[in-house]
Amino acid sequence: MANEQLRNDAAVLLDGFTQQLHALAEAQRRRAELTATATACDKRIRVTVNADGLLIHTEFADDIADIRYPDIAAAMTAAVQAAATEVRRRCEELLAPIRTERARLPKLSEIVEGAPDFGFLLPPAPPARMDVRVSAPAAPEPASGSLVSDQDW
Repeated sequence: MANEQLRNDAAVLLDGFTQQLHALAEAQRRRAELTATATACDKRIRVTVNADGLLIHTEFADDIADIRYPDIAAAMTAAVQAAATEVRRRCEELLAPIRTERARLPKLSEIVEGAPDFGFLLPPAPPARMDVRVSAPAAPEPASGSLVSDQDW
């Protein structure tokens, strides 16, 4: 009877582990594609971060020059932090069902005394998107001639 129970427990564990691997791989694939976008300065600044919270896209409106540099810097920081917070929330939301299911399943060490944890067998997360882009208003055409006068030397 004990052997039968052990076999059943091991089968449940193995089946659950296999399902977890597939679910985790899918969640990691979906996570790698996640991005979040935030705006600042009345939408004159728009930033996008990847699933790791790294800035991958920046857009400035045509009238960005109307804003002082210190204000742009502060707004950029706030917008990136807001986007990173949102993408982190969405990552947690994506992984929550897997964590709940994992907590429900018995650990191998609970079935077989001294057995190792097989968490190291879980696939590593794929890298988050890194297609970095920067969009800025068109720069004015440079004037012909030198911008440096002879007196500057």
